[in-house]
Amino acid sequence: MEVDIIELSDDKARFVLKGVNPAIANGLRKSMLSEVPTMAIDYINIYDNTSVLFDEQLGLRMGLIPLITDLDSYVLPDECDCQGEGCTKCQLTLNLSAEGPIMVYSGDIQSSDPKVGVAEDRIPIVELKERQKLVLEAVAKLGTGRKHVKYQAGVACGYKNMPVFTFSENCDACGKCVEECPREILRIENNEVIVKDPLQCILCKLCVDACDINAITVDEDNSAFIFTAESDGSYPARELIIQSADTIIDKARSLNEILKSIG
Repeated sequence: MEVDIIELSDDKARFVLKGVNPAIANGLRKSMLSEVPTMAIDYINIYDNTSVLFDEQLGLRMGLIPLITDLDSYVLPDECDCQGEGCTKCQLTLNLSAEGPIMVYSGDIQSSDPKVGVAEDRIPIVELKERQKLVLEAVAKLGTGRKHVKYQAGVACGYKNMPVFTFSENCDACGKCVEECPREILRIENNEVIVKDPLQCILCKLCVDACDINAITVDEDNSAFIFTAESDGSYPARELIIQSADTIIDKARSLNEILKSIG
């Protein structure tokens, strides 16, 4: 297996994964979307709410605010010694207190753990008018996207096969394929068609349809995949990918142990 990094930042990563089959590639994608444990607000206790939003609407908005996740300090409720009853190992509290006139943002939420806070300060929650108040306590827990979308750290994770271009000897470099390509990745150089950047190809194959003499073919490499992964801020993109791979490894190890016990 080989990994070539194309782009890497805290929010986004693009890379080429080579030497794996489609099942592994799809497993990594699904793991990023639904298997990586992520911290999110699970429920709230509202002590005062005179805003225009109902309590249920506030709960929905609070639950979708991304929280920085620390897997070294917290465990999933199902794996905790308290058996999900709630303790400092599997949950933490956050507080919000505001009085209008003011726009309340996610950055106004105060966490009891300095290592776990909101990932983005400028997410609007509600606008409070004169004499309106909002006082609440929120409880955050770890969960996975399989359970609820609010625990989905990967927000735009996908892949496509690496394109493979083949030009036959009878190609006359007429330029029709170059004109038809919507991504402008083809050009004519020294009377030959050259692929400038195959990573930008979307496999639409319009260039193939444009060729009257069938001199160009575009195939898919089933062992190489161009990945795009974006994080909601709960993890840096690099950590999201690593956690996804580790989750697959842990599940494979557990399955192997189960099969050995059966055998």
